Amino acid sequence: MQIESVSPIFSVDDLAASLDFYLQTLGFELAWSWGEPPDIASVCRDGVEIMLSQRSDTSAPGAAQIYLSVSAIDAWHDALKSAGVHMRVPIGDRPYGMRDFRIADPSGNEISFGQPIAGVP
Repeated sequence: MQIESVSPIFSVDDLAASLDFYLQTLGFELAWSWGEPPDIASVCRDGVEIMLSQRSDTSAPGAAQIYLSVSAIDAWHDALKSAGVHMRVPIGDRPYGMRDFRIADPSGNEISFGQPIAGVP
């Protein structure tokens, strides 16, 4: 038995604005949406799926976090910075052996991008 994948679900304030951010800024593709108007949707990129759920009055407040392992970390950083994305944590080499940075989506959900530092155990 093995776990095949994980799909985090982010609670978002404005589904349309969040979809725009993930599709236009981060380069994800819309996999599906449900409801009229949609109240939940899924975006995918490079084998990664993130579900976005419209926050309701009964939804738990607060932001979630995910850490995405990527290649070409500096290219990711430069592209997002050029798109005007605010860096919550600037890019840098960390003592835990990763080069990473953190951003947030329009609802405050935090996305960290990281790449192992070559030669660091």
